[in-house]
Amino acid sequence: MITFENVSVTYAGAARPTLRDVSFTLPEGDLCLVVGTTGSGKSTLLGAMNGLVPHFTGGTLQGRVVVGGRDTARYRPRDLADVVGYVGQDPLRGFVTDTVEDEIAYGMEQLGVDPVAMRKRVEETLDVMGIADLRRRPLIELSGGQQQRVAIASVLAAHPKVLVLDEPTSALDPTAAQDVLSAISTLVHEVGLTVVLAEHRLERVMHAADSMIWLPGDGTAQLGSPAAVLSSADVTPPLAALARTLSWAEVPLSVREARRKVQALGLSLAAPATEPAAASDDQPALTARDVEVRYGEISAVRGVDLDLHGGDVTALLGRNGSGKSSLLWALQGALSCAGEIRVGAADPRKLSAADARRVVTLVPQTAADLLYLPSVAAECEQADRESSAEAGTARAILRRLGADVADDHDPRDLSEGQRLALVLAIQLTARPQVLLLDEPTRGLDYQSKAQLHGIIDALAASGVAVLISTHDVEFAALASRKLLLMADGEVIASGSTSDLLTSSPAYAPQMAKVFAPVPVLTPQDVAKGLA
Repeated sequence: MITFENVSVTYAGAARPTLRDVSFTLPEGDLCLVVGTTGSGKSTLLGAMNGLVPHFTGGTLQGRVVVGGRDTARYRPRDLADVVGYVGQDPLRGFVTDTVEDEIAYGMEQLGVDPVAMRKRVEETLDVMGIADLRRRPLIELSGGQQQRVAIASVLAAHPKVLVLDEPTSALDPTAAQDVLSAISTLVHEVGLTVVLAEHRLERVMHAADSMIWLPGDGTAQLGSPAAVLSSADVTPPLAALARTLSWAEVPLSVREARRKVQALGLSLAAPATEPAAASDDQPALTARDVEVRYGEISAVRGVDLDLHGGDVTALLGRNGSGKSSLLWALQGALSCAGEIRVGAADPRKLSAADARRVVTLVPQTAADLLYLPSVAAECEQADRESSAEAGTARAILRRLGADVADDHDPRDLSEGQRLALVLAIQLTARPQVLLLDEPTRGLDYQSKAQLHGIIDALAASGVAVLISTHDVEFAALASRKLLLMADGEVIASGSTSDLLTSSPAYAPQMAKVFAPVPVLTPQDVAKGLA
């Protein structure tokens, strides 16, 4: 179904090819994962499958890419739309209509699908993706996760033979991600759809994959079974990290497989020692009381009370649309809301933008919204000036995040993970008292997430209060000690990360499921329990 023949892709001004002599064949009805570190070429590989590379991205493509019998060098993306559907990392940038129902129908209209058949497909797709209740909602009002599901639905409705997805679950809560992946798996097994999926959160999908393509970062690509690839690849989902910790030759691909292996070996694991709570300031760094956010008749956040102390790292979890992002924007002062918000003696809603940055700063999930200068160097230099920081401060933070991109790179040409790292570096340059992070691991590989964890730990040690809104339960387990759970605009539970995650079937990380009832959260906890 998909064939790469000695494919190389080189962008203008690049010192080396992004892809180099890549050859492989994927059969019909295969679910293939594309893995690699940030900037290794995953998006380029996917873009070559539907003609985005090089027709829209520029650069030079050598070799042949054949999808469904069509050479993508001879067909532009619009001419391949009936064969291959593509969903990028930022769904909002790809929308062309205003409402959910119209967006799902748009692609079929361009293909000339009969109106009766179109109506039927819209209904079927709404049901498959679990978004029937959103059909008349404006796209701009949807949460990031809801937008992601609509984007996938709009492509599926056209009934392509190949579905190419770039980070499809990055904005989804665990339950929604499972629903989407289950729907995709059904289409693979029962309809024969070929799916190529680039994903950083491999723990969500690797158990369903038939094959895996690993991009080591040198331009090459290696195709193999998921277990074989993960045994040597530089990507380490929790189960791969567990296999290395326990010296297993083969990586288990599911919690069930790992749990059975642990039981068969009679592995005994001691519960990790309870770490003393980090010393917190007596006076909270941020206090919020009875916060309420409304969008017209919709109450997105209501009655939220919270205290964030310097030195604490708190995770904020909840379903898509539960109000997490709205709460963060309200706390930052950029969103109109009712209630009381204090950072020290200041109300961030009443401060200038420059002063507010030094008090409480927010890294949004659409990080590119904060980038407007023509190069990475210009963005970093501007951040240093605006924050009155020593020259090179932002650049140093960027390197620590593992995104040491060239100074002359245009931020718009960076990968999603690289853009996120750049925005994080810019915001941290101001050394705020309170740091709010909205889906900070979206687009980041496991190495970059470990580096981000180190930076967050260092910030907390310096007295910064950190609040992380995330769907990445593995990162929440690693980075936080306190947790808030939101539902329907309200905080419904708060407590220690260990207590809340290990007791939740929806949010428990993989290690908690493998070793239950022993309360471990991460492979690091497992290593400590064996010591």
